[in-house]
Amino acid sequence: MASCAGIVERGDPDRFIAVMAAAPAARETLFPIYAFNVEVARAPWVTQETMIAEMRLQWWADALGEIAEGPTEERLVRRHEVITPMAAVVDATGAKVLQSLVEARRWDIYKDPFEDEAHFERYLQATAGGLMFVAARALGDVPEEVARDVGYAQGLANWLRAIPALEAEKRIPLVDGREEPVARLAASGLERLKRARSRRSAVSRAARTAFLAAWQAGAILQQAANEPQRVGAGALGQSEFARKGGLMLKAMTGRW
Repeated sequence: MASCAGIVERGDPDRFIAVMAAAPAARETLFPIYAFNVEVARAPWVTQETMIAEMRLQWWADALGEIAEGPTEERLVRRHEVITPMAAVVDATGAKVLQSLVEARRWDIYKDPFEDEAHFERYLQATAGGLMFVAARALGDVPEEVARDVGYAQGLANWLRAIPALEAEKRIPLVDGREEPVARLAASGLERLKRARSRRSAVSRAARTAFLAAWQAGAILQQAANEPQRVGAGALGQSEFARKGGLMLKAMTGRW
């Protein structure tokens, strides 16, 4: 697990501290899943060669296929610092969901814009929504739609924070980047979060631990909804005190 924890700490520090706020048993499950996400998210960006980026993503898709099919006498799941521990915590259903995540990440290789708002929503659902569902489900019972709503809200908040960096890379990260549509988009994320919270009782205590990773989503989306100009200025986010204090409060109360 130490190798996976190190990958998450370096590549996704917010998720790292969220996992460290969880019980040790939950960390054993979450770190391999989140390390996988770091590696897949990074794959399209580490090379300018689209063919190589495609091959990197295909490697992860194939590894997930091995997890989904399960080991046989003739074939074992490949040994790898992330895949090996992940195969112990992700079942066939989870592996297939993560294959959709890998497929969605192919968009990151190229510089084409999203086709429309539906395409953008599918991207967030397959990436952030799918990841949250797999993580929560690996811990305990959780309705898929609740986990995906929380994941979508988290993914949208992170995406809005990344807008300046994406634009610096000559990407077109939003279908409509004007302030009014951005505010509406953030408000839609808040609605999903509200809908998920209305079903809090349907989520097992164990699965709720995965939702700690979304502890900042509500505050960031509220900022974007109220002051959409913050998005382009790269000014979304909380103070260090509010950020860590908010995580501690949610970890202690279990109220996400």
